[in-house]
Amino acid sequence: MNFNLSTASIEEDSRLIIGLFEGGELSPAAKKIDKVMKGYLSKMIKQDMFQGKLGQTLFLFYPAGTKIEYLLLVGCGKVEALKPSGFRKIISQSIKALSTAKITQITSCLAELDIPGKSLAWKVKQLVEATYDGIYRFDLFKSEKEPVSSLKEITIHLPHSTQLDACKKALQQGQAIASAAILTKNLANLPSNICTPAFLAEQAKELAKNYKKLSITILEEKDMEKLGMGAILAVSQGSAQEAKLICLEYKGTAKKQAPIALIGKGITFDTGGNSLKSPDAMVGMKYDMCGAASVLGTLKALAELALPVNVVGIIPAVENMPGGTAYKPEDILTSLSGQTIEVISTDAEGRLILADALTYCERYQPEIVIDIATLTGAVVIALGNHATGLLSNYPPLAHDLLKAGEESNDRAWELPLWDEYQEQIKSPFADMANTGGRSAGTITAGCFLSRFAKKFHWAHLDVAGTAAIMGGTSERMATGRPVPMLVQYFLDKVK
Repeated sequence: MNFNLSTASIEEDSRLIIGLFEGGELSPAAKKIDKVMKGYLSKMIKQDMFQGKLGQTLFLFYPAGTKIEYLLLVGCGKVEALKPSGFRKIISQSIKALSTAKITQITSCLAELDIPGKSLAWKVKQLVEATYDGIYRFDLFKSEKEPVSSLKEITIHLPHSTQLDACKKALQQGQAIASAAILTKNLANLPSNICTPAFLAEQAKELAKNYKKLSITILEEKDMEKLGMGAILAVSQGSAQEAKLICLEYKGTAKKQAPIALIGKGITFDTGGNSLKSPDAMVGMKYDMCGAASVLGTLKALAELALPVNVVGIIPAVENMPGGTAYKPEDILTSLSGQTIEVISTDAEGRLILADALTYCERYQPEIVIDIATLTGAVVIALGNHATGLLSNYPPLAHDLLKAGEESNDRAWELPLWDEYQEQIKSPFADMANTGGRSAGTITAGCFLSRFAKKFHWAHLDVAGTAAIMGGTSERMATGRPVPMLVQYFLDKVK
């Protein structure tokens, strides 16, 4: 998809997207077009032919008295109620409508809509990201492919040129984030018979090959055994697929700057192990490596934008299977940190592999550590599919991530990490248990991880509800989150 920015008058454009508000108010572009059409749009609204409800669309072809070939009307809802999430919906619905029409180029006037507190550059960035999201398809394994959109070029009309440089930069950032999200979604949507730990390692190698500032190290199981990574190896021991610890370093600055570490949970399939999931609960468990996919996506965006930061991405990639060689409830594991863990449930495996990865990343002496994981079903119960769960041992880091989430429209919500919750993961036989029961399940998972993150400023993002849409067997699809939030976090850092 090609994107252009234009401040030229829209009256000469023959293909346009314009917004109309509920209650009859016209956007600035709609007012201009209405004047050319001698009040036709206003009459349509008065006669209730178009209500302007949020996301409503209507095509007008070759309207009389104009040079316009295609005019796409998009409902923007009530003027006072338009928010960032509503703006994304307006864009996605317009792209959905365009996908059915054989149009190769169009000018979008949606950047002129007023979103309280948001700049023109922000709207450009969101337009790019939401457009790519709207045209995304994953039909690699379908013999009959889904129709491909004819749309090849979108010109974003800017109502003024005062922020042109900022809009150009936003356009570049939006394209990098969208490309990174596509990589993340493609990896996550692959089935686990293809996307194995070894496959993930190969994709990381390919990424490092494509960008000079990326370098890679991969630890095999024999390397982990020498180091004493008892938690990762325990999760892996029931699988025919060998575990991998993938370490990608992005050196965006020559300065001797402590890196920021991103750790992504890479369970390429989660059966629950010997604490076996029900058949229905296993559908969607290929998405248990979305944390890993988001780390690869984020590193791709950083490299694409050449951001001046140092980042290390660590991905423990493992398959969690049941069987005679698999680890069992009440096994006691010795982690890389030396702390012992009593296994209460083998279905609480993500925190085990993250524990060893957190300890391993100490050797990089990171300034900050952020782990990303589809960790608990409890976060879906608590927050649904809208917000990522956030826990942190460092309030300024939590604040920065929440702010980045608001700016990128990829939001998170902070949960408490109080000492009282630590009581729930006590074990009579080991330093800790790997679960704390049903009560406050997301928080106790965070408490478990915090015991391996005492040497640095750390945050945990539980993306179990946001990394993939799970609306039933026919409605599964990865979202690419939290790549927008993470990239925005780094963009804020380099400001």
